Amino acid sequence: MVGRGLRSAPCSGQPPGSRAGGRLLSPVMCGGGAPAVAAASSLPGRAEEERYCMELVRKRDYEGFLCSLLLPAESRSSVFALRAFNVELAQIKDAVTQKTIGLMRIEFWRKAVEDIYRDHAPQQPVAKELWKAIKRQHLTKKWLMNIINEREKNLDDRAYRNINELETYAENTQSSLLYLTLETLGVKDIHSDHAASHIGKAQGIVTCLRATPYHASKGKVFLPMDICMLHNVSQEDFIRHKQEQKVKDVIYDLASQAHVHLEHARSFRKNVPRKAFPAFLYTVALEDYLNKIQKVDFNIYHPSLHRKNPLLPLQLYIRSWKKAY
Repeated sequence: MVGRGLRSAPCSGQPPGSRAGGRLLSPVMCGGGAPAVAAASSLPGRAEEERYCMELVRKRDYEGFLCSLLLPAESRSSVFALRAFNVELAQIKDAVTQKTIGLMRIEFWRKAVEDIYRDHAPQQPVAKELWKAIKRQHLTKKWLMNIINEREKNLDDRAYRNINELETYAENTQSSLLYLTLETLGVKDIHSDHAASHIGKAQGIVTCLRATPYHASKGKVFLPMDICMLHNVSQEDFIRHKQEQKVKDVIYDLASQAHVHLEHARSFRKNVPRKAFPAFLYTVALEDYLNKIQKVDFNIYHPSLHRKNPLLPLQLYIRSWKKAY
């Protein structure tokens, strides 16, 4: 299990205003790799569309790919379809240079989901797999539309106004994906939903942090403006890779907020049915990043933050075996 966070954080979930000493998450037991991961996407007899979804997720959402491999067999194909759907939408923003083109691609997926629920799936591999998943587990349309609508809003190249706006984005994308994952597991439980909400928000914040060096290299910064203003940090400071203490304070506050959400999610653990735990394996990857960023004193540009953890497959397997999150 994990220890306390970077420091004692307020229950309100508001980001702290200054840095302080403390520990992040305790390292998880770890060991060698997992050869089954490499073989999973080439098993004979899998439908072409399913293999397509698995490969797309493996390339663009590797941690999600590993987590999906550890799901029960009756949920696995559906979750790969959901994660591939999320990848298709997530990559639109970086793939287009004109917002109009992005809106057209978003509209394709909006119409695809509408058609799927009318039992007319488009002849596109991800859409076909999504149709199968919806037929198998009667997935809620609202969560799919939330993902689409929020990705559409996010096509605007501007920073989040405040931490609440970032968390709303995360709730409607990452948390919605977790609600759908719970549905594939046959879980309908208010405590599981609360945990999923907080884990999704933590994931959204961590994703924003991880993407900052890439975005800064393109002259863009999407970190919440209220946190930057609190520490008198400009977007130019990130673009120029400045390592001043005030820049690290911004990263510390956001990492702290992500950790607060993980702690809130775990506060529901006693009431969450064990059947739901596989949906929350992504917490292992979030812990891993938060541990690493603390070790490098919240230097968002440190090379170690951008290397894959070769022990992550085993860490995920151990957490799955322990039936914990």
